[in-house]
Amino acid sequence: MRKIVLAGNWKMYKTQAETRSFLQGFLPQINDTPENREIVLCAPFTDLSTLSGSMHGSRIMLGAQNVHWEDAGAFTGEISGPMLLEIGVRYVVIGHSERRQYFGETDETVNKRLKAAQKHGLTPILCVGETKQQRDNGETEAHIFSQLEKDLVEVNQQNLVIAYEPIWAIGTGETCESKEANRVIGLIRSKLSNSNVSIQYGGSVKPDNIDEIMAQPEIDGVLVGGASLEPASFGRIVNYK
Repeated sequence: MRKIVLAGNWKMYKTQAETRSFLQGFLPQINDTPENREIVLCAPFTDLSTLSGSMHGSRIMLGAQNVHWEDAGAFTGEISGPMLLEIGVRYVVIGHSERRQYFGETDETVNKRLKAAQKHGLTPILCVGETKQQRDNGETEAHIFSQLEKDLVEVNQQNLVIAYEPIWAIGTGETCESKEANRVIGLIRSKLSNSNVSIQYGGSVKPDNIDEIMAQPEIDGVLVGGASLEPASFGRIVNYK
């Protein structure tokens, strides 16, 4: 049975005060959200303890935006699995296109982070997707299949979420047509050994397109950027019709 996972990726937004304010507006909106929908907030490291303390007993699962492959060491600026576990983190985003584009993330390091997350019982959200140039050149499928082949070496597909994020649709206002997203996600599923892996769509997800996105049979949730920063906006997304 595939789980519906609706995750907000806050990226480098929100102070702790802004986080508390968000929760005040958001928590009342999920009192009647169907139980089979997993709600995840992937917040900056400084906000994780604030969320952990404030969400106790709520429907929200706590997510981080990265994890290192070692449990400890001389890795300035990184965070380890035990550090995340200690404050109640359950999910972690790995291989986001911004990490790959700006911070030197490779398929090799993505694979190491995935295995480290799983070693500590965290559920990784693996991000894959193509650039505008790759799509225009007809390389979408080949590129994503290559990512999956390298990223998933020795990764346990029983504890995994995948997010299909066409890079050209992240923060651009451009959204991949829902039927096209459904097609690509179906192809991703065909390459997995576990067909029950939840596969999300990410890329300019908004309140006004969430119903159409979630109506697609292959799409099991969304990884939301900007639209997860406002309580009313993210509330509408998790309560899609």
